[in-house]
Amino acid sequence: MSAPTHPRVPLVPGGAPVPPLALGSWNTWDRMDQAEAVALIRRAVELDAGFFDVAYYNMGPHAENSTTDILFGRALRESGVARDDIVLCGKLWLWDWPNQGFRAQLVESLERAGLDRFDTLVVGDYLDAPDLPRLVYDVNALIAEGLVGSWGINNWRIEHTREALAEAEARGLVGPGFAQLKYGIARRAMAEGEAYGPLFADGALTLQASDVFEGGILATGRMPERKIGADVGGIRDRIAAVYPEVARVADGFGVTPAALGIAFCLSNPATANVLFGASRLAQLEQNHAALALARDHGAEVRAALADCWVDRDVRADGVW
Repeated sequence: MSAPTHPRVPLVPGGAPVPPLALGSWNTWDRMDQAEAVALIRRAVELDAGFFDVAYYNMGPHAENSTTDILFGRALRESGVARDDIVLCGKLWLWDWPNQGFRAQLVESLERAGLDRFDTLVVGDYLDAPDLPRLVYDVNALIAEGLVGSWGINNWRIEHTREALAEAEARGLVGPGFAQLKYGIARRAMAEGEAYGPLFADGALTLQASDVFEGGILATGRMPERKIGADVGGIRDRIAAVYPEVARVADGFGVTPAALGIAFCLSNPATANVLFGASRLAQLEQNHAALALARDHGAEVRAALADCWVDRDVRADGVW
């Protein structure tokens, strides 16, 4: 691995430090050829981005029967990268749980990608409040079996995250250690507001920033033709409108708008790592500049982007 340009921190309290850059799987590995995927995995390890989010998109709004996880597994094996040199994060869906149990989901996901275990996992979002005591127990059964080491949540309502933490503490079980939240230059209310902010401040959770480019809009200024994440609060037009300012600030720091967006997230002390999609090796290379920028000029980045926060009026309690 190249010399680190940003300090590693644990993803979960008391856990091992993780790479500050994390690569997602949605609409990524199925948008590049095998050789590019292999090269990207090898280079990711060198650039302190050897954290891979691996999900089987087959449920609820993600009922896509995607093969992106299978393609990642093939590329990982061909890359020759040692398992101990990377961090793998799985995903569990709540759309058909508990009819389809967590163990069945996780085993299927591991088998599809040709993996033996996940280091951590994310329990996905939901429409109706889940049975939290059962959920905490079911995740801990996977931990006890050695299929995964820790877990976090994805865009949960804050009261349910607090309930899960309390349930785990009361029963002597492992609670969620991180929150994967939509967070970036334009969307800050949930991660920096009164909902999750206190949990990050007291060390109960860390933040894994996701959807930092708003589906690519804050990286390119264009609306992608592919499916992207939900427009919470109906503010996407306002987000698109700040792109010229984001591009101007990025140019001033000598980086791409995408690298600026990652640096912004890393400049938040709560952030353990930033999850983004890269479908070309060149994107990863460009985004790596975010590490040095956040380390050396994090406060300046945040100051320069102060007026680009557009979701101040969107509910920040985790209502998605």
